[in-house]
Amino acid sequence: SIKRVLKMKLTILATLVANVAAFAPLPQQAHPSTSLAVNELEVGVTAPLGVFDPFNQLSLYPEKFERRRAVERKHGRIAMVAVVGMLVHNAGIELPGMLSPSEGIAFSDIPDGFNGIFAVPTLGLLQILLLIGFMEGGVWPASNYSGDYGTGYLGKTLEG
Repeated sequence: SIKRVLKMKLTILATLVANVAAFAPLPQQAHPSTSLAVNELEVGVTAPLGVFDPFNQLSLYPEKFERRRAVERKHGRIAMVAVVGMLVHNAGIELPGMLSPSEGIAFSDIPDGFNGIFAVPTLGLLQILLLIGFMEGGVWPASNYSGDYGTGYLGKTLEG
């Protein structure tokens, strides 16, 4: 038992020494600059590939590029919200009450994952599609190329 206690103390000591060594300053050496020089005029340029435009859209339709960039940004944000919603549902956090009182379907009856879409009644899917259309056309229009849709950050702005 004394051997076991000694072994445990040595393990703790080794852990502490390793932690202290992790925060020890390193000797100063000349480091090359790692600043990223991004040229906004060279759209889609990624070293070593260069411009990735397999269908030659940038040269055929240069006037449509800004809109496509704005739409991609908006849809990326929507996809992130969808992933968070999926994670919340998979964690077992569900709304209380009934999804469809007339059909007797509670929110907790909807299965996790992609199969959940098949458990939602047809009129419920129609309501979801109408809401998506309203958000696409009115609340977050693709004509806004700035990427700032005025939604803030949980009700706050970056300024405070």
